[in-house]
Amino acid sequence: MQAKTHTAPTTRTGAKVTTEEAAATLRVASQTPRASLCRLGHWMGMRPVKLPNGRLLWDAAEVERLASGGVAA
Repeated sequence: MQAKTHTAPTTRTGAKVTTEEAAATLRVASQTPRASLCRLGHWMGMRPVKLPNGRLLWDAAEVERLASGGVAA
């Protein structure tokens, strides 16, 4: 019997993370991306998906790229 391999959520196409997760990954306060989005229309070049309940989801691949020293696409 073969063991199933699991991929990290950030490697899935279209994976999203919450504002809190994105902020924690980039080591900033969770209010920082919200304030930037409100003031500038983006946070470090990223634009989130806004859910009907008002929560924001950020592209996990872009967050990881920024965390590793790259730039958002």
